[in-house]
Amino acid sequence: MSRPQLRRWRLVSSPPSGVPGLALLALLALLALRLAAGTDCPCPEPELCRPIRHHPDFEVFVFDVGQKTWKSYDWSQITTVATFGKYDSELMCYAHSKGARVVLKDVSLKDIIDPAFRASWIAQKLNLAKTQYMDGINIDIEQEVNCLSPEYDALTALVKETTDSFHREIEGSQVTFDVAWSPKNIDRRCYNYTGIADACDFLFVMSYDEQSQIWSECIAAANAPYNQTLTGYNDYIKMSINPKKLVMGVPWYGYDYTCLNLSEDHVCTIAKVPFRGAPCSDAAGRQVPYKTIMKQINSSISGNLWDKDQRAPYYNYKDPAGHFHQVWYDNPQSISLKATYIQNYRLRGIGMWNANCLDYSGDAVAKQQTEEMWEVLKPKLLQR
Repeated sequence: MSRPQLRRWRLVSSPPSGVPGLALLALLALLALRLAAGTDCPCPEPELCRPIRHHPDFEVFVFDVGQKTWKSYDWSQITTVATFGKYDSELMCYAHSKGARVVLKDVSLKDIIDPAFRASWIAQKLNLAKTQYMDGINIDIEQEVNCLSPEYDALTALVKETTDSFHREIEGSQVTFDVAWSPKNIDRRCYNYTGIADACDFLFVMSYDEQSQIWSECIAAANAPYNQTLTGYNDYIKMSINPKKLVMGVPWYGYDYTCLNLSEDHVCTIAKVPFRGAPCSDAAGRQVPYKTIMKQINSSISGNLWDKDQRAPYYNYKDPAGHFHQVWYDNPQSISLKATYIQNYRLRGIGMWNANCLDYSGDAVAKQQTEEMWEVLKPKLLQR
């Protein structure tokens, strides 16, 4: 017999004396409703279904794409988990036990210029969050928006209305919005960044996929070049966006490019794959998780290389068909350089896409590599 059921039996079997019959029935009905609601909680302790109310000084924002790797995450640091995969009540319960929020992850949205559609969409997401005992929502649109289109203002309205509704209905809830590495219309995304930043709790800046539009030579390059990445944050701050509204997102994955030609000085020419007006893009490559990169680097033909200008690691290898490849990625060294900016400019925190990219198998070498990727976040926590 569960704890709530036991409590219900005691209430029914031992009614208080001196209470009028109708009042007693009303009291019992109210208590039954409350207890019934408690039995819906999937956690071993009902209090774990309560929303997290604490707001940390430093945010460590984690994207999780499913399965059970979350059991091996460094929960001493995590403050928010955005669930991109299938809902996992066990993850929610565990995160709450560690004082971390779990938020819905939303993608793709149409018809946002219609206020009735927005209201319906928000009500649906809010009901889902309540049903699943979640702590908010991360809005990830990434759609093209023209600066003069009605979607420009509608998107800002959506974020504000979502934030107002969640804050009103779920105490302590968090609403965040994902933005590109720069506010300069990356991938034709013209958003009202200052308005959206004001409307939500903070922006998650996706400082990766920075080769989505290559306007110069069609060559392989870093996923998140140091100077380019930090220029993006400077541009956001110059728009009068409070640094405390910005969380730096870093990649825990890289890009594997097939080289049409690989020069002696490691310049990898890639195929021309246009994207949103640009003649070339990182779509010429494929995304590779950090755990795969760490296994492959030892069998590469170059070993680990370091680009001094982009401040990023890379390596070359030859596939079984004889084609040369170049892989660009981020490691603790490159991430720590960029993360120093967080401390210097007092950003809200750091996060990654995505935490599942590491090797949690328990292999001794993999374990050390995984710990180092989590460890690189820690100094920023200790020097708030």
